[in-house]
Amino acid sequence: MKLANLQTNGVPHLGVCINESVFDVTQTLANEQRTDLPKSMMDYIEADDDTKHAFQDFVTTLSKTSSSNIAESDVTFGPVIPQPEKIICVGLNYRKHADETSSPYPEVPILFNKFNNTLTGHNHDVVVPNVTNELDYEVELGIVIGKTASDVSEDDALDYVLGYATANDLSARDLQLRTPQWLLGKTLDDFNPIGPYLVTKDEVPDPQQLALTTTVNGETRQNSNTSDMIFTCKEIISYISKHFTLKPGDIILTGTPEGVAMGLPESQREYLKPGDTVTVSIEKLGSCTTRFISWDSTTAL
Repeated sequence: MKLANLQTNGVPHLGVCINESVFDVTQTLANEQRTDLPKSMMDYIEADDDTKHAFQDFVTTLSKTSSSNIAESDVTFGPVIPQPEKIICVGLNYRKHADETSSPYPEVPILFNKFNNTLTGHNHDVVVPNVTNELDYEVELGIVIGKTASDVSEDDALDYVLGYATANDLSARDLQLRTPQWLLGKTLDDFNPIGPYLVTKDEVPDPQQLALTTTVNGETRQNSNTSDMIFTCKEIISYISKHFTLKPGDIILTGTPEGVAMGLPESQREYLKPGDTVTVSIEKLGSCTTRFISWDSTTAL
């Protein structure tokens, strides 16, 4: 399934994409006066297996019985996971990205975090903060955890995945590299566009064989494949779970491939600026587009 967190008059609704149309599940359930199925993304994440199976059956018949479908271009998407307990990120996890930044391959996953203030959705505007002059893009495969995971093996790790999403780990490089701790450059408001869809894991047989790209104003900047990861999805999940417990709805951003602005010689770096449009795309998962605007435009009368 391709699930979405819709914003309908400012209220979150659960949506599902079928054949390039989006169905408002929350509205359909209300119309049918049903209370037995999830009506929000967090409801779905927290549902038991029987409820998820019932929801799948409901979705199977939805396109035949419901008139609540909306063209994708007319949908307002929120961040696909609106309230994760944790957003965990992995740094320097692609070989060619480590190469372009002249960094040694890490021996264990490099972990840092973002907070919920960074979450935003597909087709939203993001303000370029006045505190940075080096705003960079990073297409990343996002893993969404589906059940509590503690000290799990690599062999079992993917059993704990609910699904996957396309994400952009926006990074203020001047702030990120100001100190050895990367946090400041990663956690400014709206620095984690993610979506438009949560694609359930049954539609992604191998997360290590997904093409991923970034375009800036239509120009391709990143073009790689998750097969270049240093640590695979199952290795990352297992490693994290041995140190702290992963909960349903937690997001793991698995690193970015080569092609970021910071990876170029200094004279060739083109950092993001107001007026730019960035689209990050991952095979099977879809594309997440962000428009960048100036701080001044948000405060103009």
